[in-house]
Amino acid sequence: MELAGEYFLQGVREMASGFLLKEDNTFQFFFSYGALDRHGSGRWEAKNDVLFFNSNAVPADGFALVDSSKEDHPFISVQLEGNDPMTNAYTHVSLQEGAEGSWQNMNQRGEVQFPPQELSGIALLFEFCPDRKTIIPVNAAHNSFTFRINPSVAEVYFQNFSLIRTPDGLIGRHPLMEGEQFVYAK
Repeated sequence: MELAGEYFLQGVREMASGFLLKEDNTFQFFFSYGALDRHGSGRWEAKNDVLFFNSNAVPADGFALVDSSKEDHPFISVQLEGNDPMTNAYTHVSLQEGAEGSWQNMNQRGEVQFPPQELSGIALLFEFCPDRKTIIPVNAAHNSFTFRINPSVAEVYFQNFSLIRTPDGLIGRHPLMEGEQFVYAK
């Protein structure tokens, strides 16, 4: 079977996902679930019946620090630049670099407040891209921080991701979903 071609995920309802393998050994990946679209790309290599996928570069962080300052209020304020209530409501923040139990949701205005505490970095996570947690070092003397979400938050990074070649397509894991046995038909 010629390896180059389109491979589509089978047997998963209400979702579309797949790989486009090009003859020049590059690939494109897509994942679409409702209003969420994610993508990735890079190079693929075949060794016997196993295909290995690697991104060309690590994508930029999902979030970037826009501004920080010391303000005259008795709390730590974290806000998200922009005015998208859906993005804001699904963004989570931790002042403890993502420690379990330390996450708080932003409100629809893209704001969250924490009691005063020591901090060295702020972790941000967009709920629909849980593999893209971003930890950003911050000035510990500041108590007001503004971040922006980068478009790269939706980019999927591949590092030695593998699928097994079959007569009808490919089988193996999915880069974003739990489970070991997914089928991609050509």
